[in-house]
Amino acid sequence: MSTAAAPVRTLRAGTVLADLVPSSRARGIALVVGGAALTGLAAQISVPVPGSPVPVSGQTFAALLVGTALGARRGFLALALYAVAGMAGVPWFAQATSGYAMPSFGYVLGMLLASTVVGALARRGADRSVLRTAGAMVLGSAIIYAVGVPYLALATGMTLGQAVAAGLVPFLIGDALKAALAMGALPAAWKLVGRKG
Repeated sequence: MSTAAAPVRTLRAGTVLADLVPSSRARGIALVVGGAALTGLAAQISVPVPGSPVPVSGQTFAALLVGTALGARRGFLALALYAVAGMAGVPWFAQATSGYAMPSFGYVLGMLLASTVVGALARRGADRSVLRTAGAMVLGSAIIYAVGVPYLALATGMTLGQAVAAGLVPFLIGDALKAALAMGALPAAWKLVGRKG
């Protein structure tokens, strides 16, 4: 009986990829800690941008991927752990930094909100097809910028226009590439587990 129940669980509405792992309290904790660690590791893939205090890094992609794969609640908890540990001194923000006094900290706060939103969308099937995944990634990126760019302006004394030029425009091509990667990876993962887009 238990082997017949597994495919039904895989196909039920409201399932995210993390739900396909056998359920337990330890699994939930491991997923949250793993999501925070993945974001911290991805943040170390970092390239400085001339004229901007914000580097190009893998942390935004990881945050969106974590939210989508874990769902809203666990995605929020994973990014909250990432943010709190980084504020407490764990050097896993971009360029091995920590703390909350840096001008780019607003992007970390934006990732917390974005992971929650894309996680909620994933529960509604936003990660099952290429187009829906693209929409979720674009919305998640927009949320990160909606928090990060004004924070950058306030933290540095830039005008909003200067903050957009330094903290958004240089990252658009990279974000498009990250979205394209997610558009291929997430629907492919569902197909591997027998889920149709």
